[in-house]
Amino acid sequence: MLEAARQQPEPQRLLFVFLDAVLPAEHTPEEAFLFSQGQGGQLQPVINLTRGLDELTTFENLAAEVAQQEQDWQVMLIACVSGENGKTPTAEEVAGPLQVLEHTIRMGGDISAYTAFDRDGEQIQFG
Repeated sequence: MLEAARQQPEPQRLLFVFLDAVLPAEHTPEEAFLFSQGQGGQLQPVINLTRGLDELTTFENLAAEVAQQEQDWQVMLIACVSGENGKTPTAEEVAGPLQVLEHTIRMGGDISAYTAFDRDGEQIQFG
């Protein structure tokens, strides 16, 4: 992912949203059972951050940084925002796209267009 972002013609800022699986308030006994077995549930954003490519090294380092916040997460979604004229977008400039991503997640929208990884750094496909 980092290599692909580095190959873009304009500098990139990556948006990260870390999600945890929760059992919805309105759930059936079957959904509760499946959730207790590690299946199903609803994804909700718990941590978000943005980083320029110069601020990132490895998945392990990013996961360690997030672990310091002591918030459990199951899935990490990543999106990129391109800069202009050779300048990396600032955190303020990507606040809108980050809010759109979080809103999409909270509303149960389609997140299959985003790159997703589990806690072990393995890519996940939604769809």
